[in-house]
Amino acid sequence: MGRIYNFSAGPATLPVEVLEKARDEFLDFQGSGMSIIEMSHRGKIFDAVHEKSFETLRRIANIPERFDINYMGGGASTQFALIPMNLSGKGRKAGYINTGSWSKKAIEQAKILGIDVQEVASSKESNFNHIPDPINVPAGLDFVHATSNNTIFGTQFKSFPDPAGSVLAIDMSSDFLSKPINWDGVGIAYAGLQKNAGPSGMAVAIVDRELYKREKEDTPTMFRYSTYGENKSLYNTPPTFQIYMLGLILEWIEGKGGLEGIAKHNEAKAALIYDVIDASGDFYVGHSTKESRSLMNVTFNCKSDELNAKLLEESKKQGMDGLKGHRSVGGLRASIYNAMSQEGCKALADFMKDFAQRNG
Repeated sequence: MGRIYNFSAGPATLPVEVLEKARDEFLDFQGSGMSIIEMSHRGKIFDAVHEKSFETLRRIANIPERFDINYMGGGASTQFALIPMNLSGKGRKAGYINTGSWSKKAIEQAKILGIDVQEVASSKESNFNHIPDPINVPAGLDFVHATSNNTIFGTQFKSFPDPAGSVLAIDMSSDFLSKPINWDGVGIAYAGLQKNAGPSGMAVAIVDRELYKREKEDTPTMFRYSTYGENKSLYNTPPTFQIYMLGLILEWIEGKGGLEGIAKHNEAKAALIYDVIDASGDFYVGHSTKESRSLMNVTFNCKSDELNAKLLEESKKQGMDGLKGHRSVGGLRASIYNAMSQEGCKALADFMKDFAQRNG
């Protein structure tokens, strides 16, 4: 069977060129007679892979030198607890912008740790169909947490609020490396790999070294960001295969024109699908308001649940998968991360047009 168009929210489709390179190198990496997953993380061959990934990520994402790049086992959900553990001060007050399910999960973890959580903005009253605006952050907070892109509801920040003398903690899991990043006001940005940057099982936490000063003596060693930053993520055995795959994807992104080139690619392919929704009358209804639309996750409904089910069934026959909406909201969702091609988005857009004409 040939490759299908995989619109899954994550783990998500990866660039074919990257998968082919990993396949070709898998049994004998660089003439070593070993697979990349078999060799020592402290050996010269892996060390070169490791260092190159740091250098390429810093260059592509224009990460200022004040930040350490930390490779950490586990996904972004672990960071929901590590951030308040490491960033909270004596006041133990933090601001959270509530834009959906992942924001709520982060809030829950902070509350478990006894943080005085202040929801500085929320779009809950409209079922999270937009990014709150304006967002007025009060002074005196230890940090302000935001989720840059919301996979379930299909909304995305276009810019981040002023943290009012504090620092921003940004969950970039679902739009990491999809566009240029403004690092002003950011204290930590983190992301699981499995949307845009590789296979699941690892998070990248980009941390301002100044924040290490906030760490507490009773925080376990492996839960401290400084443990990773001060040891180049080699304090213990890191997720070596994920680091290798991240490196391949970074090379692929650079070949596409870096984050500027990838952003143009993402804007063009998202427009193909949104244009069909907007031109359909009331056949397709998008969940997000236009000004808050995500370039990564297009969420929508047909005009009835029966048509939603029919579209899902027919789409699979057209070589498409993963279009079912999240169980918490239902409907339909096309996740179109970096590796989803323009051809894939055009195929979906053409199918949606045809489906609407036949069932309108």
